[in-house]
Amino acid sequence: MTDLKQSAFPRPDRAGQPTEIDTLVVGAGQAGVAMSEHLSNLGVPHLVLERKRIAEAWRTGRWDSLVTNGPVWHDRFPGMEFPGLAPDAFAHKDQVADYFEAYAQQINAPIRTGVDVLRVVRNADRAGFTVETSEGVILANRVVVATGPFQRPVIPPIAAQDAGLYQIHSADYRNPQQLPEGAVLVVGAGSSGVQIADELRRAGKQVYLSVGAHDRPPRAYRNRDFVWWLGVLGLWDAEVVQPGKEHVTIAVSGAHGGSTIDFRRLAQQGITLVGLTQSIADGVVHFQANLAENIARGDENYLSLLDAADAYIARNGLDLPEEPQARERLPDPDCVTQPILELDLAKAGVSAIIWATGYANDFSWLQVDAFDANGKPQHQRGVSSEAGVYFLGLPWLSRRGSTFIWGVWHDAKHIAGHIAIQQKYLAYRDPSQCQAETAASQPVSLSGVR
Repeated sequence: MTDLKQSAFPRPDRAGQPTEIDTLVVGAGQAGVAMSEHLSNLGVPHLVLERKRIAEAWRTGRWDSLVTNGPVWHDRFPGMEFPGLAPDAFAHKDQVADYFEAYAQQINAPIRTGVDVLRVVRNADRAGFTVETSEGVILANRVVVATGPFQRPVIPPIAAQDAGLYQIHSADYRNPQQLPEGAVLVVGAGSSGVQIADELRRAGKQVYLSVGAHDRPPRAYRNRDFVWWLGVLGLWDAEVVQPGKEHVTIAVSGAHGGSTIDFRRLAQQGITLVGLTQSIADGVVHFQANLAENIARGDENYLSLLDAADAYIARNGLDLPEEPQARERLPDPDCVTQPILELDLAKAGVSAIIWATGYANDFSWLQVDAFDANGKPQHQRGVSSEAGVYFLGLPWLSRRGSTFIWGVWHDAKHIAGHIAIQQKYLAYRDPSQCQAETAASQPVSLSGVR
């Protein structure tokens, strides 16, 4: 367990008086560490609480072989590079966790690990909030929710009720060896689903991959990684999600040195593609007849980025090599032209289903008026509708890149600035009152008194 600045901020006292702090940050992943850096730079007293270890989700909430989806020159904080890695490398998940732990040490972040936040309520008789934790009570003027978007794994209600079928969420997948003998159905074709399906295929498993709507950028094009293209084209900084794209996943991978996700190539290599999973009943999975449509729309997304990149190169006179082979397309495999609409799991030998179906937020501990009727946080660039509450690390918090390592750092800077401004307002004192207090504190002169 790592504790930084141990003497500066004592732990909550179970039996004694509550700990008081100006700003409490909940969560010590990338969002919490970034928040701490900016608050420290602005002189805001704060404390960061983490229920387990710094960047715990990177260590134990991912599969064994996971690497970052972006190269380390891009997916990092400005204040430190990844040690021992080439700029275009993709960091392993444990290297990412080590990076954030080292970064927290570098900035001397006031982090307390092993402390679970149980409840936050607004005070009725004084400013700020009362925070109940596993180690006592904290009184805070402000609370920053830096728990990120990956809080509660979601398995849809259509999941099979067959006790003999091995079913897990991608959050609980670690490696092919944990699965029983037999074929596997992977539901979800975003980054997680595609990478897990490919790993299982490489391990000799027969794999069915359920493909829904997705974006499919090139890993790299004309000697530049896709993260560079999204940057220069202004797409990372897009502030409004396109209608219909709210829940579209992105199929990209840094595995095996990074390569473009091509569903036709995956099929050519032995993965059987199926459409969006619609229902499961009596051991039979039913798929929508939309596989070809989903892949075609992914192709459109892919080609649109190539077109935008070509136009940018021409407009700016860049000397980057042409790459005509990037537009070549493999023929549609049989599983696309003659899609499987029903799959009898027993007959197909499917013994396991992995649900790569995303996550939901869990703010049940945050009992303040900061949510809409659907339980979604109400905020503007992370500044909540509930004064004194802030959110950090959520998708589209301020822009498309808000959930990425570099994006959360910039969002944290904005929120820290808002907190520092509010702190200055609260520190204001009436000049006339200050003069009166100064005069009252001066010694009375008795000269001339008879």
